[in-house]
Amino acid sequence: MSKNFINFHVLISHSPSCLNRDDMNMQKSAIFGGKRRVRVSSQSLKRTMRQGEYYKKHLGEPSLRTRELAKVQQHYVDALKDSFSEEIVISALEAISGKEGLPDLSSKGIAVAPWVISEVAYFCQLIEDSDEADIGKLKKRIEKDSKSAIAAASQAIDIALSGRMATSGLMTNIDGALAVAHALTTHAVDADIDWFTAVDDIVQDEKVSRRVGALEEGKGESGSGHLDTQEFSSGVFYRYASLNIAQLQENLGNAPREKALDIAAHVLHMLATEVPSAKQQSYAAHNLADQALVSFSDQPISLANAFETPVKADHQGGFREPSAKKLNEYWDKIHRGYGLDERCAEFSLEPIELPTDMLAQNSLPALEAWVRADGPIDNDKQ
Repeated sequence: MSKNFINFHVLISHSPSCLNRDDMNMQKSAIFGGKRRVRVSSQSLKRTMRQGEYYKKHLGEPSLRTRELAKVQQHYVDALKDSFSEEIVISALEAISGKEGLPDLSSKGIAVAPWVISEVAYFCQLIEDSDEADIGKLKKRIEKDSKSAIAAASQAIDIALSGRMATSGLMTNIDGALAVAHALTTHAVDADIDWFTAVDDIVQDEKVSRRVGALEEGKGESGSGHLDTQEFSSGVFYRYASLNIAQLQENLGNAPREKALDIAAHVLHMLATEVPSAKQQSYAAHNLADQALVSFSDQPISLANAFETPVKADHQGGFREPSAKKLNEYWDKIHRGYGLDERCAEFSLEPIELPTDMLAQNSLPALEAWVRADGPIDNDKQ
């Protein structure tokens, strides 16, 4: 029997880094199990995924998120000029945003909203077909065919996955199909502070020249041009996401299950490979996942409580292996303790003992193929 939820559990070890910061320029963190953990927010992870080259290659262009109405107007007037007149495009944008009249360059919406070219084109076509842009009449037409409006917006897969809250006008509310948790370290973390400098080369050259007598004594400085500090740390992060397949199908205009499963496989790939770009020029923590566990289930189930008691480093000092072991052990406890009817498979870079009801996959592409095949209980059926 088909399961409606896919649960993704990923362990990824990051070398020293500062992937997500707060308003004080400190690493984001959270208290879990009474101990401080480093955190990467779900918003950061979702933006990282939708802005990545992998997303654009396999899932198309993401939505355009902005509250700059004047700029978004010019963007879509240019993008749709071969299909619709400027007047129709502007009328469509006014209908979607609820903002009448030509906005000036300082005009902003109430909130940042995701805009999609397919949705704008859908409204343009409605206006062109009806020869009017009366918002009241357009609203009635949309209410009669709400699925088409939602499907038009959801051609940007990130909206189908993350949803959208309508802020005004005829912009449609869309319930997100993908829930993404804040990533937390599996263990307690005591952050380090990097005291860094930016050296002023000219000042340093003067200092060197003075030493050899080329400049008069007293000129030049020995200090740097800039001093600052930055918090950083390393750790094994647990990433969790849950995909509602039926909701994704609905958002895509009643797309077949195969389409939803293909998107799910891409979500898995991004959860295992995409890393936020913050401070990467300074830390280069371009790490891939060490372990990915996927289950087809009747409900969303996080395994974060596997790490409620912080993982202790093994005798060699690492957190990766004990974290992987605790993840599998906790899945087995939940699976058996609640009598869950799940189909589960796992890919791990390191050899690891699997619970009885869990399939092993020898690579991430193999695990992605297993997801596309609807999670068969036997690898031979993929």
